[in-house]
Amino acid sequence: MNLKTKITLGFLALLVLLGSIGGYAYYTVRGLSTGSGNILTANFYSVELGQQMLQALDQMEIAPGAPGASPRFQQALTREAGNITEAGERALVDSLTQTLNVFQRQPTVPALEQLRAQTHRVIRLNTLALRHKNDQLAQQANGAGRNLLLVATLAVLLALLLVGSVPEAAVLPLRKLTNALEHATSSNFAASIPVESYDEFGRVARAFNRMLVQLQEYRTSTLAELVTERNRARSVVNGLDEGLLLLDENGRILLANPVLGELLGLPVAQLVDQLAADVAQRNDLLATMLRPLGAPRRATAIAETPLLTVTRNGEEAYYRLAVQDLVNFNEASDKTEFVGQVLTLRNVSDFKKLDQVKSNFLATVSHELKTPLSSINMSLKLLQTDKIDAAERTRVTDGIRRETQRLLRLVGELLDVSRLDPGAGIELNFGPTALPDVVAFATATVQAQIDNKQLRLATELPADLPAVRADVEKTTWVLINLLANAIRYSPTGETLTVRAAPAGKFVQLTVQDQGPGIAAEHHDKIFQRFAQIPDKTGYQGGSGLGLSIAREFITAQGGRLWVESELGSGSAFHFTLPVAG
Repeated sequence: MNLKTKITLGFLALLVLLGSIGGYAYYTVRGLSTGSGNILTANFYSVELGQQMLQALDQMEIAPGAPGASPRFQQALTREAGNITEAGERALVDSLTQTLNVFQRQPTVPALEQLRAQTHRVIRLNTLALRHKNDQLAQQANGAGRNLLLVATLAVLLALLLVGSVPEAAVLPLRKLTNALEHATSSNFAASIPVESYDEFGRVARAFNRMLVQLQEYRTSTLAELVTERNRARSVVNGLDEGLLLLDENGRILLANPVLGELLGLPVAQLVDQLAADVAQRNDLLATMLRPLGAPRRATAIAETPLLTVTRNGEEAYYRLAVQDLVNFNEASDKTEFVGQVLTLRNVSDFKKLDQVKSNFLATVSHELKTPLSSINMSLKLLQTDKIDAAERTRVTDGIRRETQRLLRLVGELLDVSRLDPGAGIELNFGPTALPDVVAFATATVQAQIDNKQLRLATELPADLPAVRADVEKTTWVLINLLANAIRYSPTGETLTVRAAPAGKFVQLTVQDQGPGIAAEHHDKIFQRFAQIPDKTGYQGGSGLGLSIAREFITAQGGRLWVESELGSGSAFHFTLPVAG
């Protein structure tokens, strides 16, 4: 049964009880009123008539011959005869009538006294009946009063029961709901409401408990998402190659990633929740980072801050400071407020190295250009004199031709580099190519250099070597470059080997020298642009572009170029090209 029905039935019961009290009171009062009316009609009227008859008798006794006394007695007696209500009253009235007849025929004092006595008996009879009926009415009134008091008491008790139970029945579930809501607002979703009934509050309790379950599930999923996002953000922050420091508006450290802790030489746990100014007093790098923040022209001070040099993993790394203010719009004050700063140390080591490579390249190119130009200039001055003979003139002109070819080769390499820039692309003319022809042409080109250094050239080319799909010009250029490097770094009198062999769907060509070799940590670096790996004596010449261009050419043709070498054991440069067909 629901609460509404309970309350309705309770008030209906109270209403029925009150109606019963009212009906009973009305019925009782009506009965008392009727009884009193009957008394007045039946007995009190008879008493009045008796009094009138006595008055008429008194008049007849005083003045026996007075007119009107006897008729008055007769009239009152006649009315009394019409108002007979009590037992024995009829006999008394008949006796009075007979005595009156006797008195009227012969008025005597005994007859008069007899009439008086009989009238008194009529009055006494009605008086006694009046008193008896009055006692009955009193008893009825007392009983009705007790009944009304009892019913009123029951009504009051029922009303008190309703007053005590209905508000409590309404307030107790609300109190339980309030307590559960307070627990829910404190993120305690386990404090459910016991379901003790199937009324409205029972339905509210079940709905509220379902809501708590859903809130718990939502909170769990939300917490999982937040943890996931926090872990993702932490992974991003911790994975940065930049030192990151987050300060609040008071300069207190809120976040520091491991890179910054490594750069500062302090554990992250010792940085978080510390005032940055206090930490800077015992850490020079942090003091340098915070110094521009207090400058009058902060942006200029940050821009003019020199690169910070920090040693990491045994190598010098270069970092540039960047500062970003954090602001937040406060809806309450309708203002934008300063809430903190993000300081980052951006790793610019690669840019610094590129700048160094550029400087080295300019120095190398200047040297490469200066040497042949100086030689050509000296040779031209010799040609301008008339003191050299024809043989010497021929030797000088041959030198000018060699230096000119060297300049052309260097300029050609620079042009090839510009073509290999992103977006420029490499123009290739693919076709079936016989590698023995390429080897023959390349070795013939460098034969003079081989002879000049007294080297021996060995070629190992199988007779059944398949043709490759390649650009003849680019492939020949690569082989000539590899041979030139091998000649440059091979000791006098050693042997150079050029071999080729099938390797699955590719053909592999190798240039083997007996030079000083290359350390394993430099195998990839030598294929970078402008890279030069010095040894104890230093490399002789070269712009550091040849191997970079060669790898680009081979890769563009679908092959691969790499080196196998150890210090003191010579070097073997390999490249592959796909088989034609």
